[in-house]
Amino acid sequence: MVGRLPGKLAIVTGAGQGIGRSIAEIFAREGATVVAATRTAAHGEETVRLIAAAGGAAELEPIEMSDQSAVAALVDRVAARHRRLDIIVHNAAAFSRVPLEKLDDTVLDNALAVNLKACFTLTRAAVPHMRKQGGGRILVTSSVTGPRVAMPQTAHYAASKGGVGGFIRSAALELAADNITVNGVEPGYIDTPATRHNAPERRAAMAHYIPAKRFGRPEEVAYAMLFLASDEASYITGQTIVVDGGSTLPESPVFA
Repeated sequence: MVGRLPGKLAIVTGAGQGIGRSIAEIFAREGATVVAATRTAAHGEETVRLIAAAGGAAELEPIEMSDQSAVAALVDRVAARHRRLDIIVHNAAAFSRVPLEKLDDTVLDNALAVNLKACFTLTRAAVPHMRKQGGGRILVTSSVTGPRVAMPQTAHYAASKGGVGGFIRSAALELAADNITVNGVEPGYIDTPATRHNAPERRAAMAHYIPAKRFGRPEEVAYAMLFLASDEASYITGQTIVVDGGSTLPESPVFA
């Protein structure tokens, strides 16, 4: 078995922990060389170490995703170094809970820059390289919050993720003829360092209202990404896959 991504070069943003680390590990296991792009170098180094220990190929690129010029330079630098660019997964995200009336422009601008604007920057930088080699995959970790449901004190986050859905559809339409697909995954509640900040009793209460009765695992999102990155998804573009254990299905928590 040579894996589903043999010889591919993938940039994964936010690869230092949680969903991003799982995506990086699974892509490497399937034969891709992974560039782990993450803000916290120590986390990224651990991702690279884990991949290497499993026999995969990975390298670290520290990056601040709100710095759009640095993001564009990262794509060009990686593509030049490897002489190819097959997959970009924009998984890095800025999340915080702030009441709308207390939301300042610094928090709002950061959420829009990291979650939404970086989609444009990464894609603009990647397209020339992908077009030159005959195609590629652009993938985004979105969220059910924004495109499908709302959560108090997250209007800035929800707006950015709602915009991601519009970006995916529009970019997919423009790039389809170049054999560049653009898709996303919308996770619900996933067991990551971010969600573990909740007290155990709160996590149990949250899980109670998920039809699957548990939080998702990071690898369950990563495997959806793997499918969209693979040749098996070559005719799928402009779509998102919801990975939420059914949490967005009931009209009311009573039915969950």
